[in-house]
Amino acid sequence: MIIKPSALGDIVQALPALSALRRSFPDAEISWLIRPEFAPLVQNHPHLTRVVNFDRRFLGKAWFHTGAFAALLSLFRRLRHSEFDIVFDFQGLFRTAFLTRVSGCGKRFGLADAREFSRLFYTHTVKKPLNSPHVVDYYINLVRAAGAADLKVEFILPRDAPAEESMNRLLAATGIHSQRYAVLIPGSAHPDKRWPIERFAQLADRLSRDYDISIVATGTSSEAPLSDKLVQSAGVSIANLAGRTSIPELTALLRGAALVVSNDTGPGHIAAALGRPIVMIFGWSNPARLAPYGRANTVAAIDPKGRGHLLHSKNPIHDIRLITLDDVYQKVQMQLNS
Repeated sequence: MIIKPSALGDIVQALPALSALRRSFPDAEISWLIRPEFAPLVQNHPHLTRVVNFDRRFLGKAWFHTGAFAALLSLFRRLRHSEFDIVFDFQGLFRTAFLTRVSGCGKRFGLADAREFSRLFYTHTVKKPLNSPHVVDYYINLVRAAGAADLKVEFILPRDAPAEESMNRLLAATGIHSQRYAVLIPGSAHPDKRWPIERFAQLADRLSRDYDISIVATGTSSEAPLSDKLVQSAGVSIANLAGRTSIPELTALLRGAALVVSNDTGPGHIAAALGRPIVMIFGWSNPARLAPYGRANTVAAIDPKGRGHLLHSKNPIHDIRLITLDDVYQKVQMQLNS
């Protein structure tokens, strides 16, 4: 079992480890414990046997809600009765490490520097690889320690025909040509990861002028006001799909994009995993750890290779607001012209 309940981008980065396990152990039953809102990302994955839902919000009420308490006990029983041979904690928090112990599994793998004393619950702790700070390599290193041998990095996101049909209808209804559109992702759960919305608007104008390409904005429901501001600030028409897509529909939207420009956020990582032409903009977060894997030319950041293994920088020069429109547009041209 893989334990990686959240978040969207982090789950995407863990997909190569799942595929490495499947190729190395073709007859294994592989489960993934995940929060239900993110489960559609791995549902029907060809390398996964089953999904175990972990409704953190509901289960967190167990101390005062009898239904939640019963559901938590049911999850504990399910984990123990599954009789896992190996459990991997890719999240590295107390609650996820505790679940490895609840499973009763005799081989519990986690990173040596996991937070919140998580390592106390593991039977095997694995150090991060010294030659790479990228989180994909951290996860690959964990499954290598458990005996996985076929470690090629491969991102698989299953196609969903109904979602693709639904997305095609939505694009048609908003006047977007299904073969020639760019997706802008101006939001992020963390405000300091957001490139200024005015520059996204200027980018939309320049893309439309120079490449005659339709523009789509997307994000979560809570980010819809930000996309609204983008639509109002741009001088060209933008289809605002923020909050209007499920995860399978979002994946279908990104799969068909001629270009994606994104902050360091989940939908951007989906686009990168799909192999789309992408520019990902990084501020405080370290692109060496989180950038599209093996695609350094997709990164717009200040000093992207000089930050070591740190996850977040505190150096003022890495403020995302210091990245100019020209910095991003140069990367956009590289992607579109290639």
